[in-house]
Amino acid sequence: MPERVALCPGTYDPVTVGHLDIIRRAAALFDRVVVGVVDSPHHKRTMFTLEERIGFIEGSLDGDSHVEVAGFSNLVVEFARERGAHAIVKGLRAVSDFEWEFQMNHLNRGLDPEIETMYLMSSPAYSFLSSRGVREIASFGGSVAEYVPEQVARRLHELRESGSI
Repeated sequence: MPERVALCPGTYDPVTVGHLDIIRRAAALFDRVVVGVVDSPHHKRTMFTLEERIGFIEGSLDGDSHVEVAGFSNLVVEFARERGAHAIVKGLRAVSDFEWEFQMNHLNRGLDPEIETMYLMSSPAYSFLSSRGVREIASFGGSVAEYVPEQVARRLHELRESGSI
């Protein structure tokens, strides 16, 4: 039986406990999961470098041997093909996520109908959580410790203290 590989793509700026929940749940369903971190998304400027975002995710996954993290700067279906993934796994929090993901799914299927997209509903505890919300809270000096891995919370605090956010 061929290896079942899934891609969990995203900006992860920063990675949240909600993202990690989706990645871990995908890892329970597939033989191997590739967490694809978008290098320079066209629709927004990232707070953290690609290397920082990759490091945050790797440091949060406790060395799970069948999850790998890599940056990419091409089309998500091209990256999936490069990594041998036949599925893209995304998390959905609310109806507003669905509208965007519905559009992206149809575009990706047009580019490669062999790559299936699957959606995992967010766990109820994380249904409100977004990277943008975390950045907003941190920019005003609020605690984000319950929403992000420890190293992310520390780095956001450092940025706030230095006046960088």
